[in-house]
Amino acid sequence: MATKFSAFDAAEYLDNDEAIAAYLNEVIEEDDSDLFLSALSDIARARSMSRVAEDSGLGRESIYKALRPGAKPGFITISKIMGALGVRVVAKPLKAKVKSRAQSKGVKVTAKPSQAKQRARG
Repeated sequence: MATKFSAFDAAEYLDNDEAIAAYLNEVIEEDDSDLFLSALSDIARARSMSRVAEDSGLGRESIYKALRPGAKPGFITISKIMGALGVRVVAKPLKAKVKSRAQSKGVKVTAKPSQAKQRARG
């Protein structure tokens, strides 16, 4: 007997703010614009597309078009949709700051080099 599988729909599991934020953060880490749009679409469907349209001030059809793979929505459109979904994008550094040689040797650095020069001049 063949095993039957039902189609997976992420929207069915996006039932709270923490799940939505975790899902969107994972998708953003993939650095794939189509996947990002698809994730926003999943979240919009989980929150009710009609409600997202109303809260964003955009039409339902406009949202569907903006979030389909291959679309190139503008920043304002994405910002309005994300605002209606109750999420936002936050920038973070790609890499941890590299320590200076002095810091890596355990020397405490309290002033910037330019400040040290000014102090030395008097």
